[in-house]
Amino acid sequence: MSPLARVSEAYGPRFAEFAFEPAFTAAVDQHVSALRDRLEVTGADLEPPAPDAELLSDYALGFLDALDETGWREPVGHDYAVCRLTAISWLVKRHDLLNGNRSTTH
Repeated sequence: MSPLARVSEAYGPRFAEFAFEPAFTAAVDQHVSALRDRLEVTGADLEPPAPDAELLSDYALGFLDALDETGWREPVGHDYAVCRLTAISWLVKRHDLLNGNRSTTH
């Protein structure tokens, strides 16, 4: 299973928490913004372009590897890693990256 599919399967269900956890929603939004900056996904449009699926996948794989190396276990609630993984999942869903959308420009 690809890193993006793995993260999406595990953290996509957390989107339901957005309805009743505004602080979590805000934190994930900040992580989405940070990921866009890190992956250099910028644009003048109101709607930023999709991140490159390969770059996001490489980032996700590295992030998951780092979590494994530190022995991280998903906590009850929302820590930095949960927010970052949920943000990755949100980008995947928002831009349909599991179905071949790899475009970074319009």
